[in-house]
Amino acid sequence: MDVVPIGVTLNRKNTHLCSICQSPQKKNGKRNGKQRWRCTNCNASTTHNRPDVTARNQLSSFITWLMGKLTQAEHAGGTGRTFRHQTKWCWNVHPYLNRTGEVFDEIQVDGIYLRKGWCLLIAIAHGKVISWQWCDHEKAAAWTALLQHLPEPRVIVTDGGSGLMKALKTLWPEVKVQRCLVHIQRNVRTYLTLNPRLAAGKSLRRLSLELTRIRTREAAAEWMAAFANWHAENRELLNERTYAAHWAGPLPKWHRKSRPWWYTHERLRKAYESMNKAMKRGHLFTYLDPDLEGLGISATTNMIEGAINSGIREMIRNHRGMPIEHRRRACEWFCWTHSQKSSRPTLPTLIKATKAFEQRQLEAAVQAAEEPLGPELYGTAAVAEEGLYSRAGWAGRTY
Repeated sequence: MDVVPIGVTLNRKNTHLCSICQSPQKKNGKRNGKQRWRCTNCNASTTHNRPDVTARNQLSSFITWLMGKLTQAEHAGGTGRTFRHQTKWCWNVHPYLNRTGEVFDEIQVDGIYLRKGWCLLIAIAHGKVISWQWCDHEKAAAWTALLQHLPEPRVIVTDGGSGLMKALKTLWPEVKVQRCLVHIQRNVRTYLTLNPRLAAGKSLRRLSLELTRIRTREAAAEWMAAFANWHAENRELLNERTYAAHWAGPLPKWHRKSRPWWYTHERLRKAYESMNKAMKRGHLFTYLDPDLEGLGISATTNMIEGAINSGIREMIRNHRGMPIEHRRRACEWFCWTHSQKSSRPTLPTLIKATKAFEQRQLEAAVQAAEEPLGPELYGTAAVAEEGLYSRAGWAGRTY
């Protein structure tokens, strides 16, 4: 039984016990930033380590350095070696977000490539990250893994990748899609360049630049009418063909050997189709839909590209030289810090989850090491093959 002096109330939550007489201790000031405790019975003074507080502070310092521009030496105020030694375990902490079940009117999605074979898919709402998913490229299975645990929104804003469209058909078939108008302008610029050679290309590029200036349904109707007039005036130009038998120079890259001809103005056709397909699907002016009036639906993915993707690239540039695994973890921490506070778990929760995961891995490794591999090489059991087994009756006798 603990010895409790008269007049001292034992509070297990805030009081430590003396290691000498097992009496309760009380706070006795601080020294070098550490809380000291004095025994109420024998007056012995000591300090108590708090590994949980130390780990939380180290992880918090690690995240602050990762999100900042300072080097490790500048952040730690020394050579940086001590900081690396103290925070090397932080690279093993896996940040994640809790599933809140909140229904959003608009979700913006986009992918960012760290290098070939490493793509991070990100979903945001109200400027905050709500989910992320690693994949090798933007395929339907990866988009499904990203969105399957989110409630269906009213509108999803995207750059128009084919993998996402396939995933939405099976996951959210009724959701409305808004194509990013800035991406459409970029595609047209890629096909036509900044200074198109043909008059039809110049007028088509002017039409593409007007997309981001449309604010009303009347202006959208005027634009679609002008787009239809452009196609009517340049239909013959778009359908012009060049035959390989009459071509003197090297064949174009897009020419298919199975077909003896190709479209003369292939790049002009691609620029036209990049806008025409989005308009036919109804993905061009979804933000002007009367049913979505007052929701402030975005017409571009500038919010995710300007705040999240550009921030990730800047972080990697500030801490360039990290191996791919550290870059992946850094991207996850960036998404975690740019998410809603209500959806992200606390640092102690992340630390406990990491320790529990490492403990399970250690137990699995120990169990695998204890299990013998292959057939038993030597044993003491009695087996019939060696003539060592229990026999019943008079062995060797016949009747």
